[in-house]
Amino acid sequence: LNELGAIVSKAVSLHPRPGNLPPRLVELKSSLLNSIGLQNPGAEGFLREKIPFLEGFEPPLIVNVVGNGIEEYQEVVEKLDECPRVDGFEINLSCPNVKRGLEFGTTHSGVERITTALRQSTRKPLWVKLSPNVPDPADLGKAAEGAGADAIVAINTLGGMAVDIEKKRPILGAQFGGVSGPAVKPVALKIVWNLYKHLSIPVIGVGGIMNGRDAIEFLMAGATAVQVGTANF
Repeated sequence: LNELGAIVSKAVSLHPRPGNLPPRLVELKSSLLNSIGLQNPGAEGFLREKIPFLEGFEPPLIVNVVGNGIEEYQEVVEKLDECPRVDGFEINLSCPNVKRGLEFGTTHSGVERITTALRQSTRKPLWVKLSPNVPDPADLGKAAEGAGADAIVAINTLGGMAVDIEKKRPILGAQFGGVSGPAVKPVALKIVWNLYKHLSIPVIGVGGIMNGRDAIEFLMAGATAVQVGTANF
């Protein structure tokens, strides 16, 4: 882990979340369908259980934050802001595999409100992670930039499902999930390119980066940095 430029945690919410019913992962052609459901120990549990492990590594730690409303996002940020090991926050404004808080940040005004509120809660770097499931991601990017975001992260997973034709039902326990991996890379590249053309703050590219050539494509499309998720699995 010390060879990485930074570490981004999985989602952290105010209270512990048990996550979705299994099965939670389906490996498909050129993609991974996941429905973890934001399972995590909550903000207090993260500080108690995860920070001691992460203190053993040098790269900056960015914590992904989720909530059911602006107040919950604020409480998580304020609890974690006091921890010296936390170097910044990635605000997760969309997760296609949870029933509550689904697509929280899909409007200009919504992204502007939550970014403004969280900017007042911390001086640490604030990244806003956008959904690809919106008509104009660049408009949401501009809303976040105008409200004080330090960077935009794009993209989150695409919504999807898979069906077991023998059992005649969805494979995932929660029915729906998020599609990641190589299949989403063209979508992610297009959105990163569009954000880069319209914004002044850095864009962090995510989606289907499986090797160095994929990373270079994102950098050529305008990304300042990239994140790798599915390839780790």
